[in-house]
Amino acid sequence: MDLVGGCRAFVSVSEVGSFTGGSAAAGIPQPVASRRIAALERHLGERLFDRSARRARLTPFGRDMLPRARRLVRLADALEQDAKRARLRPLRLAVPATCPTRALAELDAEARSHELFLEFRPAAPAERLDFAHTHDVRAALTAVPADEAVWTVPLGVASAVDLDRAAVHLDSLRAGRTGRAPRRRVWIQPEDDVPHVRDRLLRVRDAVGLRPTQVVVAESLSAGVADVLGSADLLLCSRAQADEFALHWRPIAELPLARGYDVTAEAGPDADRLRTALWRGIARCLGADA
Repeated sequence: MDLVGGCRAFVSVSEVGSFTGGSAAAGIPQPVASRRIAALERHLGERLFDRSARRARLTPFGRDMLPRARRLVRLADALEQDAKRARLRPLRLAVPATCPTRALAELDAEARSHELFLEFRPAAPAERLDFAHTHDVRAALTAVPADEAVWTVPLGVASAVDLDRAAVHLDSLRAGRTGRAPRRRVWIQPEDDVPHVRDRLLRVRDAVGLRPTQVVVAESLSAGVADVLGSADLLLCSRAQADEFALHWRPIAELPLARGYDVTAEAGPDADRLRTALWRGIARCLGADA
């Protein structure tokens, strides 16, 4: 039987003093209140009300049970309130610092339609993973190899000067024999300072004969963009980022590179909702392939 529903009807009728008024106060039809109280009496094995009286008068057993029934109703109400607060508790999500503010706001708005309230914590790849492991966040978009990823973001290089070829050949960055021309560099932003991206690019650097200083990790994204804007250097980035910075973007001829992302979460249902219900919104934030 519905023990809480029966106790709620019992408490309401006893406080008002009539089945009609008590059921109205409880927000249920009078026949429903009567059935619930009758079921509660059968469950407890004794009458709660003296039905021979004109008003709903408690029996001695009913008077004994009333304080306990009130306590059960209060506990049930508190449980419902706690559940509501828990549903509204923001899900702290560690995201790449490269995610645009507008895209994050759109993702937050979309999440609310799924009764999910997001609170973002932008961070570098290693920090996001640490946050997830130390439970500083409930979930994190973590960097993984592209072949293991839920979301992938193709990478190329971008320049402030026009790139006339369909793809950039890194061997074309080798200094000429005269050595007079400045050596062009490829800047790796912190978001791509992960082994499955950085190390592959460094291996190509060595294979085509570039100097170690020609492929380097920038101190920050803004520092890397500043170096590119003031020279003929290149920034390793996504096409969406190149558009954001008004740079010319091309893929790298020697190898396909891509960021990969998955969800690390303390609770499986959180990860599932992010991967499914919010897949498209997260893809927009990351600049990922649709």
